[in-house]
Amino acid sequence: MASKLGIIAGGGEFPGLAIAACRSQDRPFHVLALSGHADPKVIGDAPVDWIRLGEAGTGFKKLHEAGVTDLVMIGPVRRPSLKELAPDFRTTKFFAKVGLKALGDDGLLRAVAGEIEQEGFRLVGIDDVLADCLAPQGLFGRHAPDDEAEADIRRGWEVAKGLGALDVGQSVIVQQGIVLGVEAIEGTDRLIRRCAELRRDGPGGVLVKVKKPGQDRRLDLPTIGLGTLREAIAAGLRGICVEAGGTLVLDRTQIAELADSAGLFILGRT
Repeated sequence: MASKLGIIAGGGEFPGLAIAACRSQDRPFHVLALSGHADPKVIGDAPVDWIRLGEAGTGFKKLHEAGVTDLVMIGPVRRPSLKELAPDFRTTKFFAKVGLKALGDDGLLRAVAGEIEQEGFRLVGIDDVLADCLAPQGLFGRHAPDDEAEADIRRGWEVAKGLGALDVGQSVIVQQGIVLGVEAIEGTDRLIRRCAELRRDGPGGVLVKVKKPGQDRRLDLPTIGLGTLREAIAAGLRGICVEAGGTLVLDRTQIAELADSAGLFILGRT
């Protein structure tokens, strides 16, 4: 029998897909859902314990009691302040050791991964559980970037990789060679909305989303879904380019259909 999987569930639809994948594979699993982040409707009737983000001690105890050996962290989690966390003793010890304010998102996740492994769990990647959600190489639909959009993609890719190397963000929007905005703590959807106000006359900009250089594939892979595409359409973007094999795509078929109807291109590239 496959090892029992613990699903640390943040927001969005991916935790539900992981639950469905375990059920289809008859793999035993247990969900540790983060209150204020995970959606109860997505978790449904799955075996679950709910904890606050600052209750690491309780969370580890619940996972051990459930007989979990492997862990996957899945779904976005907004980075809270220490006041919002109200950390328990175990979490406080962790922050005292790593220095929360000194870490970017990737550095913080790496530190969390280290704590998980010290607790005796094996951390696995989202793509180990949901391999069919990785972005493929090539076009998702029938629309393709023209020469100007290709130039924006190259510029965006260069900037996004530089941004990621500094552990800041994963996304950039470029229009006519000009960087309209880069992703920081606000996330991709808010980046798109912000850049809608900065749009120049002429063909719309391009969203480029890549994983950070040297990023641990088990942690925080870039993600797009129908919500991202709808934001891109509303903002007047002309296309989206993601890193093939390094980006998770939710509802790929529906995304391609919506992009085709809206006249946007979506491209997977390495």
